Amino acid sequence: MRTKLALICGVAALAGAGSPAAANDVRDAVTQDMPELMDLYRDLHANPELSFQEVETAAKLAKRARDLGFEVTEGVGKTGVVAVMRNGEGPVVMLRADMDGLPLVEKTGLPFASKRTAVPASGVETGVMHACGHDTHMTAWIGTAQVLAESKDQWQGTLVMILQPAEEIGEGALAMLEDGLYERFPKPDYVLGFHDAAQFPAGMIGYSPGYALANVDSVDITVPGIGGHGAYPHTTKDPVVLASAIVMKLQTLVSRESSPLDPAVVTVGSFRAGYKHNIISDEAKLQLTVRSYSDESRQLLLDGIKRIVKGEAIAAGMPDEKMPTVTVQVPYTPSTYNTPEFTEEVMAGLKSRFGDDRVMQVPSVMGGEDFGQFYRADPENVESLIFWVGGVPADDFAKAQAGEMELPSLHSPFWAPDAEKVIATASEAMIAATLDIMAPQTGG
Repeated sequence: MRTKLALICGVAALAGAGSPAAANDVRDAVTQDMPELMDLYRDLHANPELSFQEVETAAKLAKRARDLGFEVTEGVGKTGVVAVMRNGEGPVVMLRADMDGLPLVEKTGLPFASKRTAVPASGVETGVMHACGHDTHMTAWIGTAQVLAESKDQWQGTLVMILQPAEEIGEGALAMLEDGLYERFPKPDYVLGFHDAAQFPAGMIGYSPGYALANVDSVDITVPGIGGHGAYPHTTKDPVVLASAIVMKLQTLVSRESSPLDPAVVTVGSFRAGYKHNIISDEAKLQLTVRSYSDESRQLLLDGIKRIVKGEAIAAGMPDEKMPTVTVQVPYTPSTYNTPEFTEEVMAGLKSRFGDDRVMQVPSVMGGEDFGQFYRADPENVESLIFWVGGVPADDFAKAQAGEMELPSLHSPFWAPDAEKVIATASEAMIAATLDIMAPQTGG
């Protein structure tokens, strides 16, 4: 069955040769805007803000959207921004960019490197950096908004452009939805977004139909024990030994309980217990990250963790009042699902524009992105797609391919993408995809 996009495109025709978007002039329009966009990028990069602290950033970009003619509402989901442009009958398309930086001291050496500091939820002052490329996302969001606002004769429907807070802690999309994003504003038929990528060459577009990013659960396990002198272990119940047994047994969840065809990850990222060589502690603490795609796989892993923890404690002879506790943090970051037919149709259009050598299907990843919340809020009626735009500078990518250097990852204090290539590519891709979806219909 064809998706809504295919039906729209089947009867659509572009018109109005005088506007910037006509007759494949999108690239020229973006190129013309790039000097101004790069000034904005450098400003955003130098002035990052942490999750749910994006007050200056939101105000700065909200003003730009308002100046372009959008109806702008600030403070949605704490610091989020919703900009709406109505242009007759047609589909509702929502374009999203995220705003928050990370608690990192920047080490890129860029002349416009961030020198900002802030206090995150931990309460410890830290440097702040756009180490995940959200500054490129916001800049491309403005680049897209500018061309679409100037090209209203080329599209028909309602454009909803949102700036989302707190992606880095996985809470911003849900906060906007809970603040009435789909009730207070036009509800989208299509949701589009992109993310820069630290593993692909600058200007490449990567996409994954179906599951693209994973469920992300943070799990805390507290293992009580009966402490005592290290010379007399028989008088204790050693929580280090019990927690170690739990760590080892957890490995069987993926290797022996999950289907080999259903990706899953259970990683123990922290193991803390004791303070001195000759003291057996009375408590151990484990911190886990748990990754999955389907809801069924997620439940299997979480149930398995609880079962293993209890079983190992019983096997160790722990009394009922000393049973370990398992806490699954809420909210969690749900998996991101790209609706397959919609994804393939959008990417077919981008392949014709950029070429097969720049637009490629890539493997899904086990990283997390709360973009998936927008689809999950109404999976029967919302089509969704997030794609990657490569950011690795050409020289660095060539050196990495030759084994001459290791590339910094996203969230690295050294991540410095080829921002100009990311912004130009992403802006053109988002504009072109939106124009295809919202092309004016002709005939009956």
